[in-house]
Amino acid sequence: MCKEQRRNGEKMPQIIDGKAISAQIKDEVKEQVAALKEQGKSVCLAVIQVGTDPASSVYVGNKKKACAYVGIESLSYELPEETTQEKLLSLIAELNGKEEVNGILVQLPLPGHIDEDAVIRSIDPKKDVDGFHPQSVGALCIGQPGFVSCTPAGIIQLLKRSGIEIAGKECIVIGRSNIVGKPMALLLLRENGTVTVTHSKTKDLKDVTKRADILVVAIGKPGMITRDYVKEGAVVIDVGIHRNENNKLCGDVDFEDVAPVCSAITPVPGGVGPMTIAMLMYNCLHSVLL
Repeated sequence: MCKEQRRNGEKMPQIIDGKAISAQIKDEVKEQVAALKEQGKSVCLAVIQVGTDPASSVYVGNKKKACAYVGIESLSYELPEETTQEKLLSLIAELNGKEEVNGILVQLPLPGHIDEDAVIRSIDPKKDVDGFHPQSVGALCIGQPGFVSCTPAGIIQLLKRSGIEIAGKECIVIGRSNIVGKPMALLLLRENGTVTVTHSKTKDLKDVTKRADILVVAIGKPGMITRDYVKEGAVVIDVGIHRNENNKLCGDVDFEDVAPVCSAITPVPGGVGPMTIAMLMYNCLHSVLL
């Protein structure tokens, strides 16, 4: 039960259900993959993991399960921690050349001795289902077709499928990472939102964020965003995921404090998280259709 239900006369916001929406998208992808198979076309994703980072292993396992569910074939390459950059680049070059492989995903972070940027650039942009290649990012900037980073793409779907209008709204993004903040701003702009990007150097952050009709929080600090940052009736999207002092999952937003003042909010877990893998499956499908 959310704290707002226990407060005098305070209204319950719309809880944006990422589990339900991600399941809907995966079912749509499953249907389209089955239709492609009837035409003799298959979809194949190659997943490369270097080392045994526990969080990465969980993500890779979830990606494999999602592939199995939607009918996408997955090839798994689990390389030891000491794998050289040269060997990794050689494997990517080999997969770039395989016609039957439609998507290539290298699980990040990579060990310190490997240059992540060089690895991302080595993936064929036509197989860049993570949407991290500079060519994919450039295409997004100028409105050309291409792969879009899965988490921001998932957030757009959360908003649209929850009946939340983006066009004409004041949209504020907290965070400017290449994986979430920057592509998020571009996608909101593409949907005709009026977009401001804020970050650790923004002056008077609370004054800026209190203008937001839609506030996307990807700052990487657990529970940082309280109701002081949020305009009454705003939509709040929490991208963060952490473990608190009680080992419970939490986001960048203090959910209990913020929920009573907003019109809609994503929970952690069960909000943005499930959307990332659903949109990866969507990108894998579109690697065949592009």
